[in-house]
Order: sequence, then C-alpha cells, then structure tokens
Amino acid sequence: MTKLIPFLNRPPSVAVIRLQGMIASGNRGTLNDVALAPMIERAFRKGKPAAVALVINSPGGSPVQSSLIAARIRRLSAEKEVPVVAFVEDVAASGGYWLATAADEILVDENSVLGSIGVISASFGLTGLIEKLGVDRRVYTAGKSKSQLDPFRPENPEDVERLKGILEDIHENFKTQVTSRRKDKLPEGEDLFTGEIWLGRKAIEKGLADGIGHLVPVMKERFGDKVRFRVYDAKRGLLSRVGLSLMNDTLTQIEERAEFARFGL
Repeated sequence: MTKLIPFLNRPPSVAVIRLQGMIASGNRGTLNDVALAPMIERAFRKGKPAAVALVINSPGGSPVQSSLIAARIRRLSAEKEVPVVAFVEDVAASGGYWLATAADEILVDENSVLGSIGVISASFGLTGLIEKLGVDRRVYTAGKSKSQLDPFRPENPEDVERLKGILEDIHENFKTQVTSRRKDKLPEGEDLFTGEIWLGRKAIEKGLADGIGHLVPVMKERFGDKVRFRVYDAKRGLLSRVGLSLMNDTLTQIEERAEFARFGL
C-alpha cells in the first residue's frame, strides 16, 4: 500500500526559518511581526514538520517586535505540537537573543555571540547648535511632558528619570522572558542581565545555550540522512526588489551595520 501512496513513505521534514538582520517595525528592519507572520505560519502548518529550526543572526532591535515574533513562534509550537530548535550563527544578542528563547533548545557555533540582555536608548544633544546657526526655534505644546527629551533643549532631570524608568520596565520584561524560558538551566546567584555578551561555549556554561551544533548535521542525526529541509526566508518588498526604495534600504543597512559592529562583527 505504501508503494501506491508515495507520500506515506516520505522522510521527515524540518522547516527552517531564517531570522537575519535588525529587528524593527515597518520598513526599517527585515525582522518584524507583520513581515514574518505569513512565513512563520506556513513553516508550522505546511507538511507537518518534525521540527522547526530557527537560524538566527541578529544584533537585536525593537523589544516589542522581538516579543511579538517570539510569542507567535511559541503559540504555533504549542498548537501544532512541533518542537523548535534555534541555531545561532554570528550573533543572537539583545532582541536577537529574545528570539532565540522562543526555541525549546538553543545550539550555537563556538564563535557565536550571545547575550546583551539589557535595554538601551541613544540620542544626541544639539542644545547649542541652533543658537550658533542663528535659528530661533518655536515649540508650542499642550501637556507639560509633550516635549520631553527634546534634543534641542537642555536635559530635564525629570524626563531622564522617566525614561530610565521605562527602560527598567522593559529590562524586567526581558529578564522574565529569559528566566521563564531557560528556567533551571540558568546558574543560581549569577547576574546574567547586565548587558554582557559571551561566546558559544561560555554562553553554554552560563545556561544561555544548550550545546554546540549546526543545522544540517544535527537535524540529520535526529531525523535521518534523508531529512528534507523547507527553508523560509523573509521576502523583500516589491519597491525594494526593483530599487525604488534605495535611500531607505541604504539607511537601514547603515543602521544594521552599526548594530552588528557593536559586537565586533
């Protein structure tokens, strides 16, 4: 009977989701929930995969988008009863590590960079610039906090404290995500949430990863040499493909390059 119905004899398949680049909403990043949702849904639903593999190479970005993407992966994993394994390439840092925690198991290369479990907000102060240029800036607001952290005005200590409070709240959410997903794999009494980064084997020692392993050999070892791979990659929009969004793409690439450079990459 199985010879008459070929698909009954098919070897198992693994859905491979590539998560490459900066995490940001809208057109600023390759990785955001709106862009990735159809791809992630197909990966879990098409052909009943034996596992879903996340191939991650991301320096991070938006905490909101990181949370949305990870939550979608966990939701589908539970719904379809499909295990998820993350394979970290160059880096899974900050929001990139948040994505990795969506997996049931995190495997790395010896040279992979992991961690940076912290939150950052960066801007510039241009207080004296417009005065030197002879520009008279006029801003009118309703609401005393509407113009907080204006780069053309001196810093207001109250605004800075308010921003730090927001960053601390996001940091607590990040810590909760890591501790809930890694649970008893994390060493007791050690603060891993300082923003520090670690290479592969050290990250394993710290409980942030489970072992050294690469996609193809690991999946073949678990599911046989004939395992099939279905690769799902984020698609670029039409305007990007025909070169009509060159300026936006260039700015995104510069920003992304700067993010990777923070980790020596």
